[in-house]
Amino acid sequence: MAAEKSEAANAVSLVQHFFKQDEELSQECQNLITTLPTESDWFSVQIYQYQGFWHMKSLIQGILNCQNHFQAHDSDILIVTPLKCGTTWLKALVFSILNRKNAYNMNPNLDPTRTSIEPHPLLSANPHVLVPNLEFDLYFNTTNPDLSSFQSPRLLSSHLPYVSLPESVKQSRCKIVYLCRNPKDVFVSLWHFMNRLRPEVEELNTMEYLFEKFCRGVTFFGPFWDHVLGYYKESLERPERIMFLKYKELKSEPVRVLKDLGKFIGYTFSEKEENNGDVVGDILRLCSFESLRNLEVNKSGKLDSGVENKAYFRRGEVGDWKNFFTIDMIKQIEAITEDKFGKHGLKF
Repeated sequence: MAAEKSEAANAVSLVQHFFKQDEELSQECQNLITTLPTESDWFSVQIYQYQGFWHMKSLIQGILNCQNHFQAHDSDILIVTPLKCGTTWLKALVFSILNRKNAYNMNPNLDPTRTSIEPHPLLSANPHVLVPNLEFDLYFNTTNPDLSSFQSPRLLSSHLPYVSLPESVKQSRCKIVYLCRNPKDVFVSLWHFMNRLRPEVEELNTMEYLFEKFCRGVTFFGPFWDHVLGYYKESLERPERIMFLKYKELKSEPVRVLKDLGKFIGYTFSEKEENNGDVVGDILRLCSFESLRNLEVNKSGKLDSGVENKAYFRRGEVGDWKNFFTIDMIKQIEAITEDKFGKHGLKF
């Protein structure tokens, strides 16, 4: 019982961390917020619709900081996802592709204190630490984060919809890797994740109630469908800059997708790496859901925000929605998906 109370208290503290008080926001942000549409979010706290998408008040400050001050480099690589679409996995994969030339030991069972080969960073650091998020990690509290320690190419991430990306990103030649997922699985994963952050909210709001909000697009970085379409359309216009991936294909064809990722970001796997060695296999094994979940850092560690690392490793399966959805829920979300995606030929 004491452990449950402690977990709930930590979760409340986490939410308070993200929902800043007005006096912590810039005047520009405060003035903007007064003009925006508002609704109650999953935590029964007000969120605001900025540039067509819903955000926490404090995050709008982070977005403005990012939009006004981040200067993209042509060599940057940006991982973008809607919430709960495989962000952790994709970060691990792209990071490992970029760093495979170094003398890193990728054995998940490696004891870092008993080897002459440098242990891979993923063995001791969560992917979200190795690949920071622009609006959350870097620009959430400041207009001038220290980016001097980043080596080129800089590997960064974001949940921002395309319309809200900094202009420097849109005008640069940086690479964007976008990963999305079946909206039914997105909702179930988001439902579980939010319940972990605020356990007491599950008692107040039923799944059906929050499902209606999700379908209306009233969720963090939502509407989900508009988020996906923004990047999908841009990927068709500029395939050399935006790689559009689906979670299902990453699960079903990991070898092909990993090779395609390497080629897209300019780190193609050599014939020797593919044939004589097992570099592709080593990366996939290290970055697999089970390997990452079973690392000590992901079983007991926390991010600076207070989110436990283990919160990012629930199941990672395709089709988990079948265990939760009613027939009416299936019909409703599939109708929305067909209406939004059907005319664009986009299927999940």
